[in-house]
Amino acid sequence: MQESIKYAFDRTAETYDRARRKLVPCFDEFYRAAIDALPFARDREITVLDLGAGTGLLSAFVAFSYPRARIVMVDISDEMLAQARDRFAAGGARFSFEVADYGVGQITGRYDAVVSALSIHHLADEQKRAVYAQAYAALNEGGILVNADQVRGETPALEARNHAMWLKRAREIGASEPDLRAALERMKFDRTATVAEQLEWLREIGFREVGVAYRNLIFAVYSGLK
Repeated sequence: MQESIKYAFDRTAETYDRARRKLVPCFDEFYRAAIDALPFARDREITVLDLGAGTGLLSAFVAFSYPRARIVMVDISDEMLAQARDRFAAGGARFSFEVADYGVGQITGRYDAVVSALSIHHLADEQKRAVYAQAYAALNEGGILVNADQVRGETPALEARNHAMWLKRAREIGASEPDLRAALERMKFDRTATVAEQLEWLREIGFREVGVAYRNLIFAVYSGLK
């Protein structure tokens, strides 16, 4: 399964960022909510782990908003991380990269924030819970986990409706049919969970101030503090 996911993302690495704004119709609000969830002063020096960093899109927003942040980007796709390396080539030691499957690996190091965008939903539920637990253990006191992700509707009917409306809106704002086909191919590997389920897992692990910062159809941003 993970090798199939890696292949799907390797194959679309060069066009991924261009397509994402059209495939995430709520792009600006979605990523803004993820950044706004970080509770730190903008001039603070923080260490951030980006899980499933891909081409480094979320990390770019973090780096812009927190110019003293040091960011570690982890992804299973070496082709995706190659794009991230190019993006941050001038950033020097602030940015580091690791090709790894964080769904089966172990989070090492200490961080003020663990963030992720559109990645964790590829994991089985037990893997999601394990990653959340590892993130909690790796966070400094007062640190935060922020996940901006794709989520499942609370009922099969809501799931079908949300998915159909997402597809409609993506077409309305100009997503190309090849990009939609590629996205739908990647979605075959989705293992989404509801927001409610995941918030409960975070509470059980020990996170506090657990809540949802943003929700739009199949997309949500939620977080928890250590």
